[in-house]
Amino acid sequence: MSLLEQVQADMKAAMKAKDKATLGVVRQIKSAVMNEQINLGHDLTEDEELAVLSREVKQRRDSIAEFKAGNRDDLAEATQAELDVLAKYLPAQLSEDEIKAIVAAAIEKTGATSPADMGKVMGIVTGQTKGRADGKVVANEVKQALAK
Repeated sequence: MSLLEQVQADMKAAMKAKDKATLGVVRQIKSAVMNEQINLGHDLTEDEELAVLSREVKQRRDSIAEFKAGNRDDLAEATQAELDVLAKYLPAQLSEDEIKAIVAAAIEKTGATSPADMGKVMGIVTGQTKGRADGKVVANEVKQALAK
């Protein structure tokens, strides 16, 4: 089942359950996917769907950070609830140990020895962790591994 079909089914379920919070997020996801389809001019591949979802998750994480910095816990909580609904559509997230293993393999493959080589390592690591790990977490792991 494609992401769009899953979102459509979840939208119907949220309407029947009168779950306005979930319905709003599911509609936003559908809108983002449909806009991306229009922009690209074709049905989205799994990778393209994952990119749309990752972009939506990143926007919400950034918003939560901004709301917390501005002492707007009410908005941060509401955005966190949206993020929880979005998480249902993402693939299983990698554990810290799995990320470290991927980073170590990439460092070995590229022969990176210093923080100046971070770009080479990130190029490999982001391709393997796309949608399954937060980019900031991955970047921090690469920085720590190269700083040793």
